[in-house]
Amino acid sequence: MRSSPLPRMSRRGRVTIGVLIGVFVLFTLLGWGVNAWTDWLWFDEVRYTQVFTGVLATRLLLFLIIGLSMALIIAGNLWLAHRLRPQLRPHSAEQATLERYRMLLSPRLGTWIALAAAVIGLFAGLSAQSRWGQWLLFRNGGSFGVKDPEFGVDVGFYVFQLPFWRYLLGVGFTAVVLALLGALAVHYIFGGVRLQGVGDRMTNAARAHLSTLVAVFVLLKAIAYVLDQRAMLLEYNEGAKLYGAGYADINALLPAKEILAWIAVVVAVAIIVFSNAWMRNLVWPGIALALLGVSAVAIGGIYPWAVQTFEVKPSARDKEAPYIERSIEATRSAFGLTGTKNTDYAASNLVPPASLATDTSVVQNVRLLDPQLVSETYTQLQQVRGFYDFGPKLDIDRYANAGKTSDYVVGVREINYGELTDQQSNWINRHTVYTHGYGLVAAPANQVVCGGQPYFVSGFLGEKAQEACSSQTEQIPAQQPRIYYGERMEPDDYAIVGQTGDRNVEFDKPTSTGGEQYYTYTGEGGVEIGSFTRRLLYAIKEQESNFLLSEAVNDDSKLLYVRNPRDRVEKVAPFLTLDGDPYPAVVNGRVLWIVDGYTTAATYPYAERVNLQAETADELTGRGTFQLARENVNYIRNSVKATVDAYDGTVKLYTFDDADPVLKAWNKAFGGDLVLPKGDIPPELADHFRYPADLFKVQRNLLTKFHVTDPGDFYSGQDFWQVPNVPDAPDSGQKQPPYYLFTQFPGQEGPRFQLTAAVTPNGRQNLAALVSGSYVDGQPKLEVLELPDQTRISGPAQVHQQMTNNGDIRQQLNLLSSNQAQVQYGNLLSLPFADGMLYVEPVYVKSSNQDAYPLLQKVLLSYGDGGSYVVLANNLSDGIKQLVEQGKRPASGNPPPSTDDKPPTTGGTTTPVLTGELAEAAGKVQSAIVEVKAAQASGDFERYGRALKALDEAMAAFQQAQAAANPTPASGPSGSPSASPPASPSASPTPNG
Repeated sequence: MRSSPLPRMSRRGRVTIGVLIGVFVLFTLLGWGVNAWTDWLWFDEVRYTQVFTGVLATRLLLFLIIGLSMALIIAGNLWLAHRLRPQLRPHSAEQATLERYRMLLSPRLGTWIALAAAVIGLFAGLSAQSRWGQWLLFRNGGSFGVKDPEFGVDVGFYVFQLPFWRYLLGVGFTAVVLALLGALAVHYIFGGVRLQGVGDRMTNAARAHLSTLVAVFVLLKAIAYVLDQRAMLLEYNEGAKLYGAGYADINALLPAKEILAWIAVVVAVAIIVFSNAWMRNLVWPGIALALLGVSAVAIGGIYPWAVQTFEVKPSARDKEAPYIERSIEATRSAFGLTGTKNTDYAASNLVPPASLATDTSVVQNVRLLDPQLVSETYTQLQQVRGFYDFGPKLDIDRYANAGKTSDYVVGVREINYGELTDQQSNWINRHTVYTHGYGLVAAPANQVVCGGQPYFVSGFLGEKAQEACSSQTEQIPAQQPRIYYGERMEPDDYAIVGQTGDRNVEFDKPTSTGGEQYYTYTGEGGVEIGSFTRRLLYAIKEQESNFLLSEAVNDDSKLLYVRNPRDRVEKVAPFLTLDGDPYPAVVNGRVLWIVDGYTTAATYPYAERVNLQAETADELTGRGTFQLARENVNYIRNSVKATVDAYDGTVKLYTFDDADPVLKAWNKAFGGDLVLPKGDIPPELADHFRYPADLFKVQRNLLTKFHVTDPGDFYSGQDFWQVPNVPDAPDSGQKQPPYYLFTQFPGQEGPRFQLTAAVTPNGRQNLAALVSGSYVDGQPKLEVLELPDQTRISGPAQVHQQMTNNGDIRQQLNLLSSNQAQVQYGNLLSLPFADGMLYVEPVYVKSSNQDAYPLLQKVLLSYGDGGSYVVLANNLSDGIKQLVEQGKRPASGNPPPSTDDKPPTTGGTTTPVLTGELAEAAGKVQSAIVEVKAAQASGDFERYGRALKALDEAMAAFQQAQAAANPTPASGPSGSPSASPPASPSASPTPNG
């Protein structure tokens, strides 16, 4: 009697392993069950159970179908391989070695096969369940009404069908390969395949089985070639630097794929015929496979490479032109750029017009408050308690007051649990006392009071404002100002609300008498946890025994969790990509969070593919705006406007783009009523919709290239633009964020609330265009004001440097930053006005004292080319007056370079010839300017700083000499001195200028 090839495990060992496995499975299932149950309760609270059941059912369905299919294919082929084993095996050393494995497997072969198939099926099912989104779109997707330019196939096939077909093809390849390897192993162990001995190395049955699997693999390859022909329209075209099939792809690779598909079919037939019906050997099937491999290299690789190298590259501009045009059209369509209105804007006026002082559409609406900088001001002036917080960045919205619509800087006074003291941070206080914030605080964006503070008009903790620097009444009243859901909420910041009896325990707000007011939540939101079962359930989920032990949890208690509005919308609509900047608004007396939702796709033929995280990153990312995930897309629509009630957490999804086929597919997948129709949007809510920032960034970045619609010009790339860096920190590498303004651009009938951004020519810093996004009659509208190619108008970074490096202004800024104070710059606004360009940049000062906050102290203004007319004023009104006065006399900048030996002229008059000490002082000024230019060219900023200082000193000396030479100078018509230096500090060159 032979001994067992492997030692048997003792009974105690088997029991121990069984217990450990049982405990692991129990806790795994318990954790999954608790999460599933609490998820159901949460979805039931927000009334979106169809999302929970729909996603769960789809995941289970895919898990079972794909998992069982994979398991059956593997198990069937392993069983068949054992079934086809030879009854008699020749004696050999190889077979003697394999005998021990046969003895191990044979008694429980069914168990071993089932175990192997179950493991493979488990992993296949787990992978499949993550494809629930592709499956739902596959089943519910419809038509786009747009056909691809090569095959005439509706785009819906690429967006809805192709991704899941490719996944199924991948599953097929995996199943066949694993079945082939498993069958080969079984055939080898049981003698159907031999490596040693005389005679055939493979039985007829084994050869038929394995060759059939190989033939199926080759047939799947033929199907792959067919799908690859469609997928070519999604690939990157290296020749044109665009996505979509190019000349070599269409004229060489496409027919090659078709030829290879037919060759694969022939090879599959040849493998079966030659292996089983005719010669019954593997020589000819091997030759057929080799032929397929050689064909794939020669036809699918070498031939397209030759066409690209010898035919396309020498004349790529002409060859690729039709395919570049396809990419331009597809990209503009996929990203909503087709309706962009392009308007030429000459910007030829370089002198401030007198109409600046009387304008009511642009100047009066200039936004001075920077939502990022004044967040600290809001926190210090409206915080009241240390645990209140407004976040690192506020939001911009507009409200109508006294019949006039203006933009406001708004922020929500939220609870910041990270700011609670140690005493306040115990479990009772954290989760049952400090449960909510209070009030939406707003201030007009174009108004400051009391030495640079915002003029607060809402969100007061009392009936009337106590500060003389604020409105005495609520101008934006909220009937329910309590904030239980907000952006400052982390996943573990749950709240337990609801009390028995009349005792209120939730801290509500401080009172005017110095006391504290308490409150009990009465909203419909929250999961009821009054029963013992619910308490136990959430005690397990949160791993917190106080749910069972604390008296703070009673029969009337509710649990509020998932309290961040963005997380809340993401949970009820997992198919949406959400904008990174939710914003609050008071609508019909309720504080609502408004979240923009995007539908996206990555398989729109010929469209440019972008990474959302990279395209939307700028200076504000992570500082008040959420960073988007690394998602590659080539189609996007702002199809959904979602709202979250800040008091009871109610989530509503409204259709915004009712023509979007992707949203229609998702809505159909979840019963057809998941997203409310566009007609259900309340007009009061629609008044607060704004063009979403992340979508605008993507569209703006694409417009830097795809505003060029001529294929030849696009290929040369000479008219491309770029997004400038932050003006006050151009070396940081951070892009300038777009900014919201309530203003009127040329060609618009009246002021609009719009998102705007400046772009510059690629590789240069002068202004190329202004891009704006707004809503007109409820529809999104993109507009581009394009300046001439050789414009003199400076871009944002140049303007900032020119304004701050002006000699007089630099001295004033230095005075502001003395005494350990810090100068901070707000949004640099580019405003087209009167066929010119007005730049406005607020200047804040923040002292070094503890708990100091920025105050708006000055306003920088410039008109024209950025350097000729510049003022630093105490307020906008004074600055506009000074600009207008400057416009009445010659510009203070450098005169244009002379082309001959004649003296330079200014304002049509000859500059006087200087003599004596005045001439010597003027020469020093000129030398200082030369040094400034040299320092600029060298890129040495330390040297540049010294040069500017020397220029200031030379200017001061010149002014002294001028005063000595002309004790009572006569003023000309413009009020200018009778003599002037060769150049003024305002015209000094700037770094990177």
